[in-house]
Amino acid sequence: MMDLSFSSALRSTVALLGTLLVGGMLATAAHGQVAQSSALFLRIEPDSRASGMGNAGVATADNANAMFWNPAGLGFQEGTQAGITHANWLPEFNANLFYEYLVGTYHVDGIGTFGGNVQYLNLGETEIRDAQGNQLGVSNSYQLAVATSYGTRVSERLSVGTSLRFIYSKLASGTREGTGEGNASTLATDISALYRSAPFALGGSEATFSAGLNVANLGGTLNFNSNSPSRDPIPANLRFGPALTIDFDEFNSLTFATDFNKSLVSVDRETRVQGGDTTQVQIGNNGFEALFDSWGSARGQVGPDGDAASLSLAQQFTVGTGVEYWYDDLFALRTGYYYEHPDNGDRQFLTFGAGLRYNIVGVDVSYLYTSDDSSPLANTLRFSLLFNFQ
Repeated sequence: MMDLSFSSALRSTVALLGTLLVGGMLATAAHGQVAQSSALFLRIEPDSRASGMGNAGVATADNANAMFWNPAGLGFQEGTQAGITHANWLPEFNANLFYEYLVGTYHVDGIGTFGGNVQYLNLGETEIRDAQGNQLGVSNSYQLAVATSYGTRVSERLSVGTSLRFIYSKLASGTREGTGEGNASTLATDISALYRSAPFALGGSEATFSAGLNVANLGGTLNFNSNSPSRDPIPANLRFGPALTIDFDEFNSLTFATDFNKSLVSVDRETRVQGGDTTQVQIGNNGFEALFDSWGSARGQVGPDGDAASLSLAQQFTVGTGVEYWYDDLFALRTGYYYEHPDNGDRQFLTFGAGLRYNIVGVDVSYLYTSDDSSPLANTLRFSLLFNFQ
């Protein structure tokens, strides 16, 4: 029989989510979405396990990579873990871009589990030119985020978590007066919750239900040029979803998971007159403001006619869903599907993955398949290595 705490905790999670949704829909409509944000590397899914399940991980956050999907998942973890993920990014561009992710956790009895991670995206070399096209130099470009996280249980079935993240983006280096610095930094935080039910009977098997919520990258804005008032928001994001794990016997288990994502990004555009010239300046709202004013209709991507599509609230959500099969907690197979509305970026792809656990070592790999071979995401491979010292 299902634990009674299932109902009460689930109602609490739904109530919290409802407060966010209703509060947002009563606020002003959004002026822009993720296309107007910077530091998009913060949205790159770092581990191969959830990536192989259609980028669904908010309710299955049960290892060190929970810091990306749902820091509250740390509250259910004990022991010490360390891991690394590597991916050649946007391989179809053949631009030698790569992504690295380092992560580690440590549990303190009676207090909770602490974690830290580093995200690094190498963007290669960037030529710097002035308004006349003269080359001023070459700069190595990259984006970096360093975060610390904490998760703890507030009850037997419910945990909460948070992260504090320092973000640094170096796109170029200004080498002449008037070019600006070409780099910027800011801070961000995550707020999350995770519920896990007690095991219950389902069709003759034992099952466990989970529900997760993570509001990520709430923070400041990035200003890449001190000579300009323009500010770029970082990609704040609302992620929530369920997961169901069915243990058929002591050897075979199956997990179904789905994530819903909503970009919490909004910008205002101001007209400035300087030296007789009229320019449009983008002023990004910080994540805390965007949490409430990024709802309603929004600006989608620009079409061939030069006009931007208008996105309804439903069209702004992306969906990732996947399934994972484990045999004896030793070998896993995964697959999933990710959908984004065509006017909101049009990312649609299948994912496949596999995992292996032996002693303290875990290895995961994922592969992304798109029907359009020219997609920059086509054929993306991720490799993750995880050490569990529990």
